[in-house]
Amino acid sequence: MELTNLQELFDQASKLTNHTEFVVLGSLSILGVVQGSAVPARMLISIDVDCFTRQDPERVFELSKALGEGSAFEATHGFYLDPISPDVPTLPQNWQHRLIRVPLANGIVVFFLDPNDAAVSKYARGEPRDREWIQAGLKAGLLSVPVIESRFRETHFMDVAERDRAAGAIASDRKRFAAPKSRR
Repeated sequence: MELTNLQELFDQASKLTNHTEFVVLGSLSILGVVQGSAVPARMLISIDVDCFTRQDPERVFELSKALGEGSAFEATHGFYLDPISPDVPTLPQNWQHRLIRVPLANGIVVFFLDPNDAAVSKYARGEPRDREWIQAGLKAGLLSVPVIESRFRETHFMDVAERDRAAGAIASDRKRFAAPKSRR
């Protein structure tokens, strides 16, 4: 998946909703920061573009039939729009202020979730594919354990079990991806 792949999706979404601003959460949020071969393939294998319309988040759900899973758009392009609410994922406080603004053609602007914020959400969800995404980002230096830990402290989790599971996963990744100590 490349940023250029999203142009057609958002062109169609804009025509159907009369909106020109969209917010992308989830795995493909990495496209707002880095493009091309600098992104590990594991971070780009998602075929669902988790997003909502910025000014009217509920409006995105009208796009399911035309652009969502099982649509003609997916059959043609191999990926689809996955309408979500901005309230669904577990995200750190002030995530909206860290969105990465990327202008596309035709006056469309896409705001991508900061990848470290996406990592907090993925730790909370705890699925194996989410851990793979995080670990690929950490290994490539696109994510930062200290930043993730800082944002983790600013996050309201669904419950204590979710928080504890996520904290354990972060601790494990901190050990695994810690920078080697320099010898003096």
